[in-house]
Amino acid sequence: MNIEGRTIYITGGASGLGAGVARHLAALGAKVGILDLNQDAGEALASALGGAFARCDVASEESAIAALDQLAATIGGPNALINCAGIGTAARIVGKDGPMPLSAFDKVIRVNLIGTFNMMRLAAARMQANEPNSDGERGVIISTASVAAYEGQIGQAAYAASKGGIVALTLPAAREFARIGIRVLTIAPGLFKTPLMDELPEEIQESLGRSIPFPSRLGLPEDFARLVQSMIENPYLNGETVRLDGALRMQPK
Repeated sequence: MNIEGRTIYITGGASGLGAGVARHLAALGAKVGILDLNQDAGEALASALGGAFARCDVASEESAIAALDQLAATIGGPNALINCAGIGTAARIVGKDGPMPLSAFDKVIRVNLIGTFNMMRLAAARMQANEPNSDGERGVIISTASVAAYEGQIGQAAYAASKGGIVALTLPAAREFARIGIRVLTIAPGLFKTPLMDELPEEIQESLGRSIPFPSRLGLPEDFARLVQSMIENPYLNGETVRLDGALRMQPK
């Protein structure tokens, strides 16, 4: 799919990886729709990029439908959806204070996995009405997992489970949506420089960067955005999860 002139929705698009994707795709001529809970940051970025913003809780059916309706009325229906919204948590299944609160596990699963599925199903329902291109393609959906889906560390049970679910969702969704011309892909990033990472001291960030085989640095939103671009543009890439991690393999802790 050519990016120029296409309408692309990005969840979690107000900051971090999502904002990097929004900037990169807008520079390539896409009309970007930013969905996020952070209204101030989302509106500011959308305005700077000539796009549109809609406040959205990805795990809520009502909020997601309203946000998609708002973007469609402003910049048109989606040709692609990039799922970047997500949260993390650090807690042992059984810690010093007893078992992990079930509510904490539930929240991570709801936002990361159910939120991804919610936006996927609602966007795909709209994409199927798009005019197909010469390959019969009507849309592209790209979600964000994590290397934790494969090498979840101690304390990452909820996060790893949510991201593993996204990986497992990718192929059956791609197989189902093949009949309507929608490709489904996932990126599993490693250690990236995001607002969450920026909360750590600089020396810890540098140490984490040195732990990556090559290049020995933290990933940048631009690295993630370039892979998103390649996935959108390559019509034969479908049903796959691609690691983006500099050959990193996470240790138990």
